[in-house]
Amino acid sequence: MVRPLGELENAVMTRVWEWNRPVTVREVLLDLRTERDIAYTTVMTVLDKLYRKGWLRREREGRAYRYAPVSTREAYTATLMHDAWGTSDNPAAALVHFFGMMSAEQREALADALRVAGPEGEGPAR
Repeated sequence: MVRPLGELENAVMTRVWEWNRPVTVREVLLDLRTERDIAYTTVMTVLDKLYRKGWLRREREGRAYRYAPVSTREAYTATLMHDAWGTSDNPAAALVHFFGMMSAEQREALADALRVAGPEGEGPAR
């Protein structure tokens, strides 16, 4: 079961996922500072923790590291959804409630995803 990211971890990972390239502590720090007062060491600690938890990989570049995501935000979201669904005593009822919360656009995206997944998740329908 995947633990959801904390608020600061999510803010850091959002940048790493959006930039889609290896990043340094300083790059993340400068961007985070547009929203909050935060120390270099705090950002360094968060990136290190995300690396140790397996969310990031890193490569040394001079005296610093560059961090890159191990997987996508979409894969993270799918895992959270799967884990949450797995906690239900009645998965079908949970899905009915979930679908009831969806917007028309989200339902359309779901229909598209089901077409792509094909029957029983076997890949694109033919």
